[in-house]
Formats: sequence, structure tokens, C-alpha cells
Amino acid sequence: MGARFRLIGTLATGVLAASDCVQAQDADKLQALPDVEIVAPAPAGARPSGSRGSPRAARVVRRVQVYPTAPTPTTPTSTGGAGGAIDADKVPAAINAVGPNQIARTDSLNIADALQQQVPGIIISDTTGNPFMPDIQFRGFVASPVSGTPQGLAVYQNGMRINEAFGDTVHWDLIPTAAIRSVTVVTNNPAFGLNALGGAVNVQMKNGFNYQGAEINTMGGSFGRVQSSAQYGKEIDNVSVYGALEGLRDNGFRNFSESAIRRFYGDVGYRTDSSEFHLNVGVAKNNFGAAAAVPVELLDKFWGATYTTPQTTDNRVAYANLTGKVEATPTWTIEGSARVRAFRQKTVDGNPTETKVCAPPNDAFLCFNDDTSFANGLNGVPIVNPFPADAVLGQIDRTTTRSTTTGATLQATNTDQLFGHNNQFMVGASFDSGVTRFGASAELGTIGTNYVVNGSGVFLGRSGDPVSIGPVDLRATNRYTGVYALDTFDVTDALSISGGGRFNYASIVLQDLIGTDLNGSHTFSRFNPMIGGTYRITPGLTAYAGYSEANRAPTPLELACADPARPCIAAAFLIADPPLKQVVSRTVEAGFRGTTELNIGTLGWKVGAFRATNVDDILAIPSPQLQGFGYFQNVGRTRRQGIEAQVNLTSKTLQLYASYTLVDARFLDALQLGSHSPFADADGNIQVLPGNRIPAIPRNRFKAGIDYWMTDAFKVGGDALLVSNQYFAGDESNQFPRLPGYAVFNLHASYQINKTFQIYGRVNNIFDRRYATYGTFFERDDIPNFANGGAEFTDPRTVSPALPRAFYAGLKATF
Repeated sequence: MGARFRLIGTLATGVLAASDCVQAQDADKLQALPDVEIVAPAPAGARPSGSRGSPRAARVVRRVQVYPTAPTPTTPTSTGGAGGAIDADKVPAAINAVGPNQIARTDSLNIADALQQQVPGIIISDTTGNPFMPDIQFRGFVASPVSGTPQGLAVYQNGMRINEAFGDTVHWDLIPTAAIRSVTVVTNNPAFGLNALGGAVNVQMKNGFNYQGAEINTMGGSFGRVQSSAQYGKEIDNVSVYGALEGLRDNGFRNFSESAIRRFYGDVGYRTDSSEFHLNVGVAKNNFGAAAAVPVELLDKFWGATYTTPQTTDNRVAYANLTGKVEATPTWTIEGSARVRAFRQKTVDGNPTETKVCAPPNDAFLCFNDDTSFANGLNGVPIVNPFPADAVLGQIDRTTTRSTTTGATLQATNTDQLFGHNNQFMVGASFDSGVTRFGASAELGTIGTNYVVNGSGVFLGRSGDPVSIGPVDLRATNRYTGVYALDTFDVTDALSISGGGRFNYASIVLQDLIGTDLNGSHTFSRFNPMIGGTYRITPGLTAYAGYSEANRAPTPLELACADPARPCIAAAFLIADPPLKQVVSRTVEAGFRGTTELNIGTLGWKVGAFRATNVDDILAIPSPQLQGFGYFQNVGRTRRQGIEAQVNLTSKTLQLYASYTLVDARFLDALQLGSHSPFADADGNIQVLPGNRIPAIPRNRFKAGIDYWMTDAFKVGGDALLVSNQYFAGDESNQFPRLPGYAVFNLHASYQINKTFQIYGRVNNIFDRRYATYGTFFERDDIPNFANGGAEFTDPRTVSPALPRAFYAGLKATF
């Protein structure tokens, strides 16, 4: 029986496109979900019109928008093969898609800005103090560049997993924003492998087949911001080329918060009537001053204040990814990829120190953590105190991470009918291997009245009782293997049922290159099932529901720092490796979505509910004894549940969107955690009760935006983000007053001078709101409050201040 297909691009992007290829001057028409041609089933006994040798023009086809169902590139072949994607209306989960016009709308080289605007469940949390290194939080799960953050989202770029090998971190600054064709946030699908507890972020890049022409875009403005991007795409017969180059420099609104970004992405493609191949490569070299959270007492005096510096991050990456898709028969599509990725990161982090002058009679020496345990140098000999008696001691922690990952994916998709009904079956396997060399060191120094730590050249060796600091030289090898299968069966024209699962196997080996403390070998395995269905109630209304499971293996970083008795400086000094259990998430979601044609335009909408329960969740726990130290711990069951609603209205002169998300994130088991909360007991612990909310996850988020074409050339628009309060990180017992919520409003406008040139401008945070997106606690007596005459701090709160009002203007040329 024939299938009925319906376009839902209004909800996905607000723009419908007539073809898969777009010229640069019409780039705003490039939709997030690509169209593919679906061959109509042949009558029984008839020769399929799509058989080899039959004229392509004679084929009976339908065009539908497809949604990714596996981490493979979803670029359709010229024959219309969808590969690892299905008709978006048959996805038994919420549809979340962002296209290039929505990315361009932000005038930002930071993809996180577009995701926060357009995906209902996403907000940005700034734990690093630098806007180009954000935490992206979706439904209470996080993909973060911060080592030590428990990662709950899998992220792929053109089928290549970009969660880094050592800590599953995601460095959003390494993704070339101008080159992005679409971003989808996929839920209820275990095919995306490890870390997809809350879902997977699937980034598809442009190539010369779907983008042709050239564009140069330059913008500048407040706080020394200068950014520029250029992209070019061309198709020559069966060959395509595409390249994108981006650069940015920003002084930041806070002290020591400069940013420099340099990125390149290129793609060469070749296709025939039945196949398509691409080689894409990329490099990036980015430098950031990460000012991190700062005590509120300092912010009260100056919004650009910092606490301890230097805090710098240097990220570099180079990668190559070969992808291919072959339509082996009219109903079988084979696709695969092979990739290699080299990542290097260096961090410099000024901090308070647990090093102090020893008690008499050893007061000529330095001790660590207490006044009787000697602080040793790299040679193992106690350090003679080289500092003046009135010096405020600190330390500069340095880390180096070098990872090389390789991997391959092979997948087959079949669209033969089953029992006379339309059916799509997909089976695949993936393998990823990563080798990481991680090193860390700590240099003692003094802290000046500007909170800058000045190094002394004296480095700490293995110190503390038990040993909790010292140089680290670790080799970590992780190998991830997955086998998955998914099937979507059309029971009727209106009802489709999907089912399948993925088997994950993870092997992690740690080799201590200095001693033996970090040595370890760990394996984790699990089969994660999924089942779901969609029902088209009317041509403009579809219901969906689904259940899925996912797992996350502990990272090498977490495994090497899991002993409460021997805590580590987060992301730096790894000490011991008692076992951690893998995290298992069970998710159910259901909802409705639809489109309606109105007199004023096309209305797209969706509303849904979700519940994800994690078993053996892993959290980073601060040490109650050592400031800046911590460890990783399984904390039992946690639950994240809520509702999402979104509406889009699109016409020739108006584009409007609005969304609301409620996320209720709670602990389900009683437990005791270390904390720097003012409500911690004498041992530095707090008692968490079932039902306590998980910190740093706001309960309510509302977003809205509008673009209005006053003339064919002149467009004005704005957007708003309202986020409710949240508990401070470290207040898992929910006893301290919450971090206040915030409301921020932005305006933008553009004028198309002619077919080639456009000028534009924007104002971010037009009401100059002073707010913070993240807050935690610090030890008030570690460093004096130099801004208050050297007195002790009285407020335990430390927060990451958000950008104040900022003005930008730019010029874009398309050819």
C-alpha cells in the first residue's frame, strides 16, 4: 500500500525549500531537514520503475523531509536514498531541528546561541566564564567543555563522535558555525550510542552540492569584538567543493577574558546516480581567558571582576572524515564513514592552595593540607619555605591533554515492503578508539591584590596524607563498539511502529606512567532497547509516544578520581581508581505535533512530556576537607521530567516562534555528599533527601522571537529568554536561597542594500540586566577580600556573571 507523506518544515525551520541545493544569496531558504525522493511501491508483479537502467524521469517519487535515526551523515543521494533517516512524521519523539537561517539570525559564531533560541529544552550555563565555552543543557542533561562535568549528551559532526576521548567533553568552539547545514537534537533513540542519556546533538555540515556561491560576513562591536567568516561552494559536474573560514577576537567584558578563534572546514564530494562520497577536513586553534565564577562581593563593586587568575585554555583540533553512501539496489542503501581526530588542550589555572607553613618546630618548611604533613618537591624532598611571612600563597595548575581518536561506521538500510506494508529496516555497527596522554603539574606562587597568582618556579611533588596532589602522567585507551538495528513499520497509512536497540561495549585501560596508582582496566556493556509509534490523527495532527534506554560508561577521568579519601583537583590531579558503575537512563516521552494553514501564514506547533530516570547517576562531589578538590561518585537514582511546548508562525513577511519548557530534576534516593554549602555539618557533609531538586537546573524556561519584514529589504526583529531560579551547585540538600532567575531581551535589524550587500546590527541585553547563569560556593577564608581592605569574605556565593548590554554592527556580501 502506498504511504502518505507530509512536510513539517514549518515547525523545524520556519522555511520550506523547493530543492535541496541553495545559492548563497538564497541561503535563508535552506531548511534544516533535507528533502529526499521516496520511490513509490511498484504494483505487484510489475518491474520496479527505479530498477537500474530505467529512466530516472519515469520514476514515481514523493518528496519528504527526513530526520536522522543514526549517527551517519543524512545527506540524500542524488537518487533520493534517505539512508539512516526516516520521514520526520514517523519519528516517535519530539522533533528538534535548527537550520542555517536560524543560526545566521543570531549573528554569532557560537552555535550554542542558536540552539538556546530554537530548541525548547536547551539553555546555556556558563561555568567557565567565557561565552565561547558554554555548557549546553537539554532537559537537565549537559554537554560541557569542562573536564569533570558528568556528560549526558552525545554529539556528532557529520557522523563523527566529537565527545573527546578522555572526559567525554564537548568543545563547541571547535565547530565551524558558518559551515553548519543543520543541527538536530534527537531523543528516544539508543542508536546514537554512549552518553545519549538525554539525547544526541547531530550536526550536519554543508557541502558543494547543497550550498553554492560565496559569502563574506564581518561584524564588530562592544568589548573589542571583531569577527569574520567566509564560505564558498561550487558544483562541477559530479564533483563539489566547499570551504569555510572563520576568525574572531573578543576582549571580553571581564578582566582577563580575551578570546581568539580560528577555524577552517572543507569538503570535497563526488556523486553519481546511485552513490555519493565526501572527504571533509577541519582544523581549529582557539585561545580563551576563562574568568570562571567570582565571589558576589567582588561583583558588587565591579561586574567585570575576576577571582583567581590566570585561567586560560588553548584548544586545537585537526580531523578528517571520509563518508560514503551507495544505493546498492532500489531498496538497499549502504553507507559508512571512517574518521581520525586529533585534539590537544592546554590549561593554566590559578587557584588557592592547601599549601601552608608548617607548625613549629618545622616552620621553615611548607606543609600540605595540614600543618604537619610536608609539601614535597618533585624530588620528593620537603620544600623549604621560600615566601615572605605575609605572602598569600596560591598555586598555578597546568594540564595537557593530547587525544587521538579513530573510528568507523557501517550501516545498511532496506525499504522493501513487509507483508504488503511500507517498512524501513536499518542495521549498523560502529567502532571508536581513543588514545589520550594526560599530564598535570602544580606550581606554587603568591596571590596579589588583583587576585593574579604569580608563579615561583617551585613545583609540588607527591604531597598530602593521604597523597592528594602531585605530577600526573597518564595514558588512557578507550575502545567503544556498538551494534544497532532499528525498524519502522507502517501498520496503516496513519499508524507507524518503530522498534530496535543497540548493544554497547566499552573498554577503558589506564596506565600510570609515573607509578602504579592509576593503573586499571575496566569494561562496561549493555543492550539498550527502544520502542515507539506515531499516529496521524488528521493530515495536520500527529501523536507520538516512545520508550528507550541508554547508558554512559564512566570516563577515564572519572575512573581515575573516584576515591573520597583521596580526592583530586578537578580535571588535574588523578589519584586512585576504585570502580564506578555505568549510568543507565530509561526515558519515556509522548506528545502531539502538527501544522495548520492560516490566513496570516503557516502555523507549526508541538507539545509533549518526557520522563528520564537515571540509575547509578554519577556526580562530581567536592571534597569537604580540601578546597578545589573533589571526586566522582555514583549517587543512586535521579529523575528529570517535564513538558515542552513550541509554536512557529511563518509567512512572507513574518516569522514568529515561542516555546516553554518545564524541567523537574530531582534526587530519588537519600545520600550524604561532601559540600562547601554553609549548611554542611562539621565534617563538611550535607544530607540529601529523596525529592530534593538537582542544583544548576532551572525549572522553567520561556523563549520567544520575531522577525518582521517592513519592506522587501528592511527587516527588524527581537527575541526574549526568561529563565527561573535554580539551586546553587553544592546545595543538593536545597537549604540555601536560590540563584535568582533572569529575563534578557535582544533586538536586531538588517537592510538589504542590493542583491550582494546587506548591513545589519543588533543589541544584546537591551535593558542591561545584571544576572548570572551559574552559581556555587567557595571557601571564604582561603584568600582575603582585597577589595575590602583584606578582610575575610562574608558571602559564600560565587557566580558567573552574564554579558551586559552590547552593541554590534556588520556587513555581509553574497555572490
